Amino acid sequence: MAKPLLKLVVGNKNYSSWSMRPWVAARQAGIAFEEVQLKFDEKSDGVRVAGIDPYSPTRKVPALLVDGEPVWDSLAICETLAELHPERHLWPTDAAARRVARSVCAEMHSSFQGMRGAMPMNLRASFPGQGRTPQSEKDIARVIEIWTSCRARFGKGGELLFGGFSIADAFYAPVVTRFRTYGVSLPAPAEAYAKAVEKLTAVREWCEAGRREKEFVAADEPYAKK
Repeated sequence: MAKPLLKLVVGNKNYSSWSMRPWVAARQAGIAFEEVQLKFDEKSDGVRVAGIDPYSPTRKVPALLVDGEPVWDSLAICETLAELHPERHLWPTDAAARRVARSVCAEMHSSFQGMRGAMPMNLRASFPGQGRTPQSEKDIARVIEIWTSCRARFGKGGELLFGGFSIADAFYAPVVTRFRTYGVSLPAPAEAYAKAVEKLTAVREWCEAGRREKEFVAADEPYAKK
């Protein structure tokens, strides 16, 4: 049976961590999709995405169209990709590792508000030391704990959290970019993992495209002036 046609709708690559996750997951896994890139509406301070209405009932990016039917929310999209392409092993094959991988993805999805708010993703910027609040420091420590634990328990088969590439790496790829933007020093195991993520082809492609973008969205630029 033929695989369904996939169309992935994303936002600004410089800013949209939510869009980066499923894009990296699909691209790195070699899953074919048509990309539709929309841009945040600068007049609304990035709250709205121009042209999103036909693609997502939530009017937010990302969205995945599967034969024209929408799937929204980055975690739901990645789960759908894994379901449609089990041969790509987007979740670890080991059951215990798979449970942990789902847990750390869900934690990334629902937590870390301190880091998100004080350290928004901005690929083309460099603001070392900015955004370091008690809440963001707590979030940074937890991310390092997750990376270190997953690598120690499940990472023996490769350089990534569960050895080979998984959805978990796609979910934490935007955090790697945040740590670079804001000059976060990492202990050796976490630094090694960050470098491994940066080497991924899909991560490099996304970041290179994001750095070429010219749009300035004030809501995502708390430390810069247009």
